[in-house]
Amino acid sequence: MTESESIAYDVVVLGAGPVGENVADRTRAAGLSTAVVESELVGGECSYWACMPSKALLRPVVARADARRVPGLRQAVRGPLDAAAILAHRNDYTSHWQDDGQVRWLESIGADLYRGQGRLTGPRTVAVTDADGVRHVLTARHAVAVCTGSRARLPDLPGLAGVRPWTSREATSAQHVPGRLVVVGGGVVATEMATVWQALGSRVTVLVRGKGLLNRMEPFAGEMVADCLAEAGADVRTGTAVESVRRVDGTVVVVTDRGDTVEADEILFATGRAPRTDDIGLDTIGLEPGSWLDTDDSLRVPGTEWLYAVGDVNHRALLTHQGKYQARIAGAAIAARAAGAPLPETGPWGAHAATADHHAVPQVVFTDPEAAAVGLSLAEAEEAGHRVRAVDVDLSSVAGAGLYADGYRGRARMVVDLDDEILRGVTFVGPGVGELIHSATVAVAGQVPIERLWHAVPSYPTISEVWLRLLEAYRG
Repeated sequence: MTESESIAYDVVVLGAGPVGENVADRTRAAGLSTAVVESELVGGECSYWACMPSKALLRPVVARADARRVPGLRQAVRGPLDAAAILAHRNDYTSHWQDDGQVRWLESIGADLYRGQGRLTGPRTVAVTDADGVRHVLTARHAVAVCTGSRARLPDLPGLAGVRPWTSREATSAQHVPGRLVVVGGGVVATEMATVWQALGSRVTVLVRGKGLLNRMEPFAGEMVADCLAEAGADVRTGTAVESVRRVDGTVVVVTDRGDTVEADEILFATGRAPRTDDIGLDTIGLEPGSWLDTDDSLRVPGTEWLYAVGDVNHRALLTHQGKYQARIAGAAIAARAAGAPLPETGPWGAHAATADHHAVPQVVFTDPEAAAVGLSLAEAEEAGHRVRAVDVDLSSVAGAGLYADGYRGRARMVVDLDDEILRGVTFVGPGVGELIHSATVAVAGQVPIERLWHAVPSYPTISEVWLRLLEAYRG
């Protein structure tokens, strides 16, 4: 191994996914020299194994489901989906797992890219060993930002490695449709991938340890998604854990805690995430390798003046859009501190505080039906000590929903703080509701008073008219 001379930058970013890219974009815009270190593909999990490929797979599934609910159109979409064309389209959206375009973007903002595993070797210092065995030592005058994301967490089951299980990566990048697929888990990855592969022709069995799907949303969200998965042909089993799994002559054999045996061609474990911090040198600065990294609201790790943890690694909100939001906050905070500013805006909703992580996190689950939520559920609001009231409306009562689809099924809930008369949370479930959630995000993040929302007139006839129905139901 050879070693280059130590190179000094204002900022060193570990990880070139969407979060690291956005930190680099903000620090470069502030005039700070920035190095970005990446051991895999520039663009990260979202671009190649998560957001983009999964939504490319889901879009034709949901479009066909919507078309089948429209009179005069349903007859034209009776046949099966063209799985080969959908997989090819997905491949296009991942740039065929090539990162040339993302690299060119990094170059365009003036950031320097170092390929290889980056490891902290002490305060403000990162060593990177590239494919040729050259070791680059990078020092950071102002900040090191850890943006290494998370990986799928697999359960501790004997012999699991020999089964060759799918994780989210294999589920979104597979080049063939398995005849039978077992999905273990009940969260976003589990429900979205069950939706995709069932529609593409797999016989899907979903095994959920808990009481239902999407347990971080209002209970009715998971119930509606489970009902529709079952109607599509999936076998959804709640209260069911995997006790053992093995592969026999190419067939996956799963035994559950209920004594049932399920056979499949592939098995997907969607059972949570773990931080990618096990091999980045945390031990050299007194932190535990493999741990989530706690931060303050400016995304700085307490006890340091130079270390930031942004995106999944801080476990605040494991969502790409939320990580990018954190990156914008962190980049602004790094730039302000580098300029010697006193950071006057670290209070709630300030320019250097990721307040939305606590109060206004939006999420869309792109199943059929879609489930979308922002802020707190009713149970979370009550647990937080707020005096609240839930207001529910059947989305089928809205004229725009009936025009969108025959037999439209959906539900909306807003959680109203009775003391402050603002919204603490909003949930929508139904076809097309993903495009409604930003209006709810503005209301929750902006803490818009109910009396002012009454004057936000929804266009007719759109599904957004549900806002009027919700407010009417609240006012009585």
